[in-house]
Amino acid sequence: MPEPSIFNKSAEGLRGLRFPETDICDQPPLLPKHMLRSKPPRLPAVSERTVVRHLTLLSRENFSVDTNFYPLGSCTMKYNPRINEKLADLDGFANMHPYQDDESSQGTLEILWHLQEMLQHITGLPACSLQPAAGAHGELTALLLFAALFRDRDEKRSTILIPDSAHGTNPASAAIAGFKPVQVQSTDQGLVDMQDLKSKISPDVAGMMLTCPNTLGLFETDVAEIADLLHSVGAKLYIDGANLNAILAITRPGDWGADAVHINTHKTLSTPHGGGGPGAGPICVSEELREFLPRPVVELDGAGFYHLRYNGDKSIGRVRGFIGQVGVLIRAYCYVRSLGPAGLREVAQDAVLSARYLRERCRDILQLPYEADCMHEFVLSATRLKEETGIRAMDIAKRLLDYGIHPPTMYFPLTVDEALMIEPTETERLRMIDEFADVLRKIVDEAHTNPQLLHDAPHTRSVSRPDEAKAARNPDLRFTFRPHGDEEQAPGA
Repeated sequence: MPEPSIFNKSAEGLRGLRFPETDICDQPPLLPKHMLRSKPPRLPAVSERTVVRHLTLLSRENFSVDTNFYPLGSCTMKYNPRINEKLADLDGFANMHPYQDDESSQGTLEILWHLQEMLQHITGLPACSLQPAAGAHGELTALLLFAALFRDRDEKRSTILIPDSAHGTNPASAAIAGFKPVQVQSTDQGLVDMQDLKSKISPDVAGMMLTCPNTLGLFETDVAEIADLLHSVGAKLYIDGANLNAILAITRPGDWGADAVHINTHKTLSTPHGGGGPGAGPICVSEELREFLPRPVVELDGAGFYHLRYNGDKSIGRVRGFIGQVGVLIRAYCYVRSLGPAGLREVAQDAVLSARYLRERCRDILQLPYEADCMHEFVLSATRLKEETGIRAMDIAKRLLDYGIHPPTMYFPLTVDEALMIEPTETERLRMIDEFADVLRKIVDEAHTNPQLLHDAPHTRSVSRPDEAKAARNPDLRFTFRPHGDEEQAPGA
């Protein structure tokens, strides 16, 4: 059974904390009387012990990088060094107020300025904004910059080209920025179909959103030609940086001809990932897009003083509050500084090596839809297994939970039927990678000998198979308060 709500452990008279009597003299309330609560909020009455047990039991429900192998494709769920957590939690950073003036914020501003410089060097682009809060936010910012550039030039461009294997947020970002998304087909090798792309290149195109390496884990070998094609009609190339972990310090989007790229620090540069955030998706851009970047940006003047620059007549304005998610950005700074260029290159090399090794271990377990060398991730297909046994990718994913492994990404990209996208990352030991391959083989054997076992999986979790379609279409978002009485009373007593 799942752990019940803390409200269901509430019992009148229990408490975990007693506040001292106030020594502040009676004063009239600051708010008008009609705005004050007439009765206390309905909070659970529980002891400290109950709270500790409740939170501990909830934590045991979680899968995380700290507790389990987490091969979630296209998300780079890797282990992050705890030293970066400790450094970001230093009082001078953690207790800094966002409204502090530049004079009292020089240490933090210096770090953020150096991080901008590092990200520009990593991406090969000359300008940077730290404001975007995540990857999708970074890609939206890139398209808002494209729109601002063409407005400034009084050019009417209405379409954005997007490969059929792209992240689902790409067409949404294009639409929000005021463009019409136009799909570009992939070849049977999983790469952009250059003939289809050429047929859709026109002066009406504002740009293209390209993930490289792409969501199949394959490097787009024609990326430089793609950039040239776009530039030949005045369009721009945005690189979705979700898969930057595969190319750190090896190759740079700016050198391919990219005009903009975002960086998922929560995937690539040491930020806790999952649970809804926090995240950061800084964006680096070409020189001609610099003046349109969100404000503020961190600048260094000739006197060695770091300050936030807010002015900029052509800026698209803020895309989030303040300078960005500073705690996350400090973690990224620490990660890059601690590894240096050689260490970042080793990250990418080890990530690619892990993926290619695991891919070879799995090629005879499930179908391998593309034979080209993968980068940091690869895609398997359960199509043949489905035809033979009725077992689908979802069943495999659910059964992996019973073996203590978080499922890979399922049914994405959409160009592969019954897809399982797997990314081992550079932080997993060879022993764990081998164990995953062995477990996957065992599950496929179970599919042939006892398929019902997989249809009913998981068997070891408190929640087995929720009706996901019903939950999405008819969500029950209201909590019904049903106190269970004394917390010491055993169920059924």
